[in-house]
Amino acid sequence: MFRGATKVTLDAKGRVAIPVRHRERLAARGEGQVVCTVDPDYCLLLYPLPDWEDIERKIMRLPSFQPKARRLQRLMVGYATEIELDGSGRVLVPRELREFAGLDRQAILIGQGGKLELWDETRWNERRDEWLAASAEDGFDLPGDLESLTI
Repeated sequence: MFRGATKVTLDAKGRVAIPVRHRERLAARGEGQVVCTVDPDYCLLLYPLPDWEDIERKIMRLPSFQPKARRLQRLMVGYATEIELDGSGRVLVPRELREFAGLDRQAILIGQGGKLELWDETRWNERRDEWLAASAEDGFDLPGDLESLTI
């Protein structure tokens, strides 16, 4: 499982050093093969290749005549790019994906269980604060089967 938040820096070539704790899982699960794609929240998603392939199959089985499904296919599968951990534990984030997510130099890597999210640090801080403010006002709207969740 990918957990935690880590500040990372993109170098001039667009490479990001993956923290060791995540690098080991990526290496073990996908032999260093990673798929990077976009998320509608304007961040990037990083999956070990075998995990992404399972998700991709599910996305492509969605009915293509439904506009929402087609948009999801176009975005997530259309932007999906295979990248590889280099010998220093870095990944090169393609320019198109960096532009989509507004990534320049300072970023944050967020563990989300089976995937990692890569956010521009400023955008992440703004969105996090929005989510916290909304939950303070409205509480968390949980699905019925999670209403009894205790944390």
